[in-house]
Amino acid sequence: MDVSGLEIPSPVILVIEDDHAICLLLRETLEVEGFTVLTATTGEEGVSLAQRDLPHLVLLDLMLPGIDGFEVVRQLRGHERTEHLPIVILSARHDVYYKVRALESANDYLTKPFNGDELLARIRTQLRHLRSILASPLTGLPAGLRVEHAVEQRLRSTEPWAILYLDLDHFKAYNDVYGFLAGNELIRLLARVAADGLRDEGNPSDFLGHIGGDDFIITTTPDCMEPLCQRIEASWDRESRALYSAEDLQRGTLLAEDRQGQRQAFPLVTVSIGVVTNLRRSITTMEAFSRIAAEVKQRAKSFAGSSHYVDQRTSSRETLDPTLNALDPLDPAAAHGPDVVA
Repeated sequence: MDVSGLEIPSPVILVIEDDHAICLLLRETLEVEGFTVLTATTGEEGVSLAQRDLPHLVLLDLMLPGIDGFEVVRQLRGHERTEHLPIVILSARHDVYYKVRALESANDYLTKPFNGDELLARIRTQLRHLRSILASPLTGLPAGLRVEHAVEQRLRSTEPWAILYLDLDHFKAYNDVYGFLAGNELIRLLARVAADGLRDEGNPSDFLGHIGGDDFIITTTPDCMEPLCQRIEASWDRESRALYSAEDLQRGTLLAEDRQGQRQAFPLVTVSIGVVTNLRRSITTMEAFSRIAAEVKQRAKSFAGSSHYVDQRTSSRETLDPTLNALDPLDPAAAHGPDVVA
């Protein structure tokens, strides 16, 4: 699960190094500077740790037992969860051939013995660059092109997949009542709830990204989509209560102005999840996915309370318009909310 940046007190560095003395030196150097350090002594272990725990940066030796450092880089770059990770090579090889080959896919190359201050400077440079281009400044989650790449990789896959599109309901009313700083806390809460749910109900290779505002994407497998949706909805309804005044909680509504400037009662903020899957039909383009995701998210929003809606259509010609679609919009196999009996 991709949860980088969420409530992590310090950047996490994965050291893949089979020399025990160098590994110990790196750990001590990095921990003194406030980094959290994970270690692996083989390439295979390093790839597994990177995909499971998703560090912020990888320090990698080239000469490893089992698969070598070049193969580690190839595998990390080939997976949607780890393709973005900064990789700094640490190697005793000083010849230009190895440096050039490494820098074609890694981010930096440092020869052993290395200077500790130089190593730390290069690490901080890579982390600043990573934060500036790939992560949401509000949640720390993957954003922008990383979200697009994660979705595109699922669309190219022939394996069964499910993509969840999360959005908050009545968010504007909350912002109007409590202010944008409280609204940011609400968005960060959804990020944490989604990350916790994915950690417990998802797969190690699943992806969580922040599209922007109060919109998030999760890529997972069809067997996980139902328990994951239910977990996120239940956690949201329980944990979001802490972000309201006692008066609003007791009343069960927010008093805010509508778009016409009239004071009106709005429901408390809930989460809606539209689910797109390739179980019944092939979806291969971003345009088709975006259209379907928007439709199912709007259908989830049509139910009261936190809800999710799973697209069940088998043809691109079918529509969610209940007058044209044979699928009952209240079919419990497709839609779930507090008013729907499964």
